[in-house]
Amino acid sequence: MKILVSLKRVSDPDNANKVKVSADGSKVDTTGLEWKPNPFDEYAVETALRLTEDGAKPKERKGEVVVMTLGPKETETSLRAMLAMGADRAIRVEAEDSALDGALVARVMQAIVNEEKPDLVVMGKQQVDGDTNQVGQILAERLGWPMATFAATVKELAGGVLQVGREVDGGVINLKVKLPAVVTVDLRAVSPTSVYSSLTKADHKYNDGPRFAPLPMIMQAKKKPLVVKELAQVVSDTALRVQYARFEAPKGRAAGKKVKDVAELVDMLRNEAKVI
Repeated sequence: MKILVSLKRVSDPDNANKVKVSADGSKVDTTGLEWKPNPFDEYAVETALRLTEDGAKPKERKGEVVVMTLGPKETETSLRAMLAMGADRAIRVEAEDSALDGALVARVMQAIVNEEKPDLVVMGKQQVDGDTNQVGQILAERLGWPMATFAATVKELAGGVLQVGREVDGGVINLKVKLPAVVTVDLRAVSPTSVYSSLTKADHKYNDGPRFAPLPMIMQAKKKPLVVKELAQVVSDTALRVQYARFEAPKGRAAGKKVKDVAELVDMLRNEAKVI
């Protein structure tokens, strides 16, 4: 099985308090922020690796994992991190975050899919910066492929079929998708018993979370293929469908107040906060 996984670098969510808006409101100032792979995209890479290996013998791969991103040269650090996890090849499409939106990313991914011809596209359910949760759905529509979103479990069945457990409001709904397909994964996809290839025995348990890249794998990742493509060479239509007019920082919270009893609390909620 050949799997294409998308990746985006994001500012470390733990540093969200350092995010600033420029004085004129035209952009978000990321100066001084630390960058890391989007967590849900890491889960997607781990999912892809599990689907292309025997869990008991992970070095005996039965497929290929190709990871791709859109971004400047600095994003290659994130790509190399995914190669160190076990991905086989990487593709970077030269672009700036400010010149991208979900629709354009989907068009670029469609072009890469048409070129690479993977059996499966695995993506994080969303990015922790924009939280738009739309690229996977747009891509599946453009490709005309079946898709499953918010995947908590993925099991490979016979005949080129995946059984996917989707997280929904009422719990988990199980469905089957025939390859080629698009799957977006949630946090629980990296639980010990969430993802199995047809080679992995049902009683095998993975470690919880994305796998750790040991030093030898990090060194090997430096030699793995990483191809760079220009955006205009991949798609002719680079126009944005979504444009941000202005950014504003949220208003600061007012200090809390102590109350002596429930009656005073209810009075303040009714007359000051006006929420009841």
